[in-house]
Amino acid sequence: MSDPHPAAGPEAAAFLDHYEKVRGRTSRVVDCIPADRLEWTWREGKFSLGDLVRHIGAIERYMYAENVQGKPSRYPGHGRDLADGLESVRAFFDRTHAESVAIFRNLSDADFAAKSVTPAGAPISTRKWLRALVEHEIHHRGQIYLYLSMLDIPTPPIYGLTSEEVRARSVE
Repeated sequence: MSDPHPAAGPEAAAFLDHYEKVRGRTSRVVDCIPADRLEWTWREGKFSLGDLVRHIGAIERYMYAENVQGKPSRYPGHGRDLADGLESVRAFFDRTHAESVAIFRNLSDADFAAKSVTPAGAPISTRKWLRALVEHEIHHRGQIYLYLSMLDIPTPPIYGLTSEEVRARSVE
């Protein structure tokens, strides 16, 4: 099987392979958001569904991808000024991801071992910083699942089976 990220060092290639699978699962739940519910939130002042999608894209590109290049965060927030409307929000989400992956793809194994500096000023190995990126996305993906559940909007199971299907296939 050929490397899906040929310019990447082995560690970057392994990271990108894993991260693209995580992003695929996030994309599938983002696809469930109806246009008329994009800016819905469970309470005033809390992230809307659109805010969550914009936040995932913006933080990936303008914080994590900047920091791994030795640059400070340029995180612009998650507001509608970044993208408004379902089609625009999805395009922003996809564009910022493509830009980030292009940056991550250029990291060498030495870059993964080197330190990135977080917005809080803490030095952390780039490999740990990028693991935090994945954890951050998964956290917000869970919020999207919860919001959609609160709205009675069906969502896909994360790994192909629902918990009920896993239980039915399990041995007592």
